[in-house]
Amino acid sequence: MRTEATILASVLLGGGLLAAGLQALSAPDARWGAEERAVIRSLALDALPPLPKDPSNRVADDPQAAELGRALFFDTRLSANGKVACASCHLPGRQFQDDQPLAHAIGTTTRRTMPIAGMAHSPFLFWDGRKDSLWSQALGPLESPVEHGGNRTQHARLIAESYRATYEAVFGPLPDMVRMPLHAGPVADPDAATELEAARAWEAMAEADRKRVNRVFANIGKAIAAFERRIQPAPTRFDAYASALGSANGAEILTDDEIAGLRLFIGRGQCVNCHNGPLLTDNHFHNTGVPAAPGLPEDRGRASGAKLVREDPFNCLGPYSDAGEGDCTELRFMAADGHELLRAYKTPSLRGAASRPPYMHAGQIRTLADVVAHYSAAPEAPAGHSELRPLILSESERRQLVAFLATLIPRPDDESRNGF
Repeated sequence: MRTEATILASVLLGGGLLAAGLQALSAPDARWGAEERAVIRSLALDALPPLPKDPSNRVADDPQAAELGRALFFDTRLSANGKVACASCHLPGRQFQDDQPLAHAIGTTTRRTMPIAGMAHSPFLFWDGRKDSLWSQALGPLESPVEHGGNRTQHARLIAESYRATYEAVFGPLPDMVRMPLHAGPVADPDAATELEAARAWEAMAEADRKRVNRVFANIGKAIAAFERRIQPAPTRFDAYASALGSANGAEILTDDEIAGLRLFIGRGQCVNCHNGPLLTDNHFHNTGVPAAPGLPEDRGRASGAKLVREDPFNCLGPYSDAGEGDCTELRFMAADGHELLRAYKTPSLRGAASRPPYMHAGQIRTLADVVAHYSAAPEAPAGHSELRPLILSESERRQLVAFLATLIPRPDDESRNGF
């Protein structure tokens, strides 16, 4: 016979087992299979590998170069009107982007500003991949007529006048800039008389002097890149949830809707096919049937960008690169042509995306809910061939996906962990 003591012990033991069972069911990984848990962990920020080496930039990890780059990043004198800096469109308090459909500086561009955080992990930059390093990417806007609007000798002279000591400590002696034209460079807007004058002055320079100025210009980009490499994504609620898998500590980090959205993201929604890895991008180029932006010139996407990066004198294989003979494999073996490149654009990182509408390469889609609806419906591409297939997500599933994407917004107290 069971005594009162044994009955009481059984009740207590049963209650303990029940409590342990409930705790196990409430653990963050209780509803996930082993493969799903592995995918979730692969998306977490703590799975981000160390910064890759940039063989084309020997000062990429030089602290003194980074300090020079930081100063240049915020210097508005690197512009035609003295009002535009890199930070004018890449706002530190807004995930290094500007919330505008099209970037606006000296003029208005035809593309949206992309965030910088984590971009040192990307082999190609810009929406069309027309640059293959952070340092060569930094150079394009400096002489773009609608961005900084400056020119190469103007920028090199600023270095000589305001940054000589720091520059020479990192890169060695500057050339004699006094005898160089005040304004000279190869990029010109045919509708701007001053830029045409700068282009003519550039052509009139001796080839050796053009190369000397190009070297200083390239080094400006390399210093800015040394700073930008240090800009990394901040942790999010999703990262906390992913880190808590295997314990009961994170059971309440995400809501049921957010977890349902995560399940769709890595499962039937197929989002993870392109938005994968800790930066939630495959760093490749895809045509997803995004509509053309009204009023803008034809945009061929990667079909144009692949050609431009091949021809860029500041690419990894160019004369101003520090790369060795066996380097630059991404550029050497990239796909350079093909119908699939037409209107293919770089997969953007989804980290923080929920807090920075509008969306797509020219801000064509206003809200995140509209983005999810677009991917669900999979419309035909305006040119080229869309990779999408209709998903036919229900209204509640679309809402759950949007809820999950909101878990990728950086926590406010972690927004400024980039070494300022």
